Amino acid sequence: MSSLENSRQHEQATQSYPLITRFLLWAGAVGPVFFVVVLLIEGVTRPGYSAWRTFGSLLSLGDQGWMQITNFIVCGVLALGFGIGLRQVLHSGKGAVWGPILLGLWGLLLIIAGIFVTDPGQGYPVGVTPLASPTEHGIIHALSGLAIFIVLPIAAFVMIRRFASDPTWRGWALYSLLTGVIMIVSFFLSQLPGDYAIAGLLQRIGIIAGWFWVSLFAITLLRRGRAPEVMAHSTSR
Repeated sequence: MSSLENSRQHEQATQSYPLITRFLLWAGAVGPVFFVVVLLIEGVTRPGYSAWRTFGSLLSLGDQGWMQITNFIVCGVLALGFGIGLRQVLHSGKGAVWGPILLGLWGLLLIIAGIFVTDPGQGYPVGVTPLASPTEHGIIHALSGLAIFIVLPIAAFVMIRRFASDPTWRGWALYSLLTGVIMIVSFFLSQLPGDYAIAGLLQRIGIIAGWFWVSLFAITLLRRGRAPEVMAHSTSR
């Protein structure tokens, strides 16, 4: 098949979605990558901050904290949009309801994590004494952060059965399983007690795995022009 025919097929597949749906799917493709890029750049350029040891949320503190706050909110809004777009293309069958709901909830939790800033910790910001007790906004941020690392793996697991039922998407079933496991394990290890030297690195491994799964899912939907199909008799949600 010629490259011209491939290009035409790709264009036809992409145009098979309504314009608003394509826009929402692109939100899912762009948002997570944007988040990871900002997180990584900020982590290596912020004075006094160690990306190896320190959690990404602490980048929300200090004079440049607005950058990570914005990063949370922008990614959250785009992820919420992707959840809406995904519901439009899945229609019915396995994961058609809970997959989009969980991804939309993941986006909402990112927005909450951006609005309610974390408390100082892990030696950052430099020279700031840790609080004797957590603030209300710090608690909300911590709970939303925990939920983020629970909801996204569950979303990946929910989609496994749908991926497995379509031969052209079957590889995504294994990819989704690995993504969910990596996120859960990396988050658990990053939360081990004590001054853990690579807690920040472990958290970033989980973030990259999960966020890129969302982005690649959206890109694949756009490229193929159709969602993974299910058997006609399937009514599982």
